[in-house]
Amino acid sequence: MAAAQGAPGAVDLKRGEELLAKNCGQCHAVGRTGDSPRPDAPAFRVLGQRYPIDSLEESLGEGIMSGHPDMPEISFESDDVGAIIDYLKSIQAKR
Repeated sequence: MAAAQGAPGAVDLKRGEELLAKNCGQCHAVGRTGDSPRPDAPAFRVLGQRYPIDSLEESLGEGIMSGHPDMPEISFESDDVGAIIDYLKSIQAKR
């Protein structure tokens, strides 16, 4: 059975998860459960409580910068940004 048009596929979700684990997982919890390795780094499953996930698209493509001095500036290719956004949407905790 084919996925609904526009719905993210399992391959894209997995790629988004892998990109975040590789680039962000040293500080942030990137999955549906677990604590962030760095206590002051928000778990990605609750980002939607702070920001609309779609609003992160531009920052992910152009370079995420934080006021936190230890967070590196990271940017992703446009195809990767789509996979990351889809993954982030898929893991958001319900309030």
